[in-house]
Amino acid sequence: MSSKLLKPKEVAALLRVSVGTLANWRHQGVGPRYLKLSPAVNAPVRYRDEDVIAYMRSSEQGVAA
Repeated sequence: MSSKLLKPKEVAALLRVSVGTLANWRHQGVGPRYLKLSPAVNAPVRYRDEDVIAYMRSSEQGVAA
């Protein structure tokens, strides 16, 4: 199965946070797993759709009916 790579703007919209919040989360080591497309400091960041879904599931609260 192939993962779709999402841009930070797309992930921010899904999670209803700002792109800046995602950047802060990366710096703090929290939030969904991400990839850097090269070792360069300013390399583009991408998120696997499956990692974003897993993060969203881990953040669920409450009891399912």
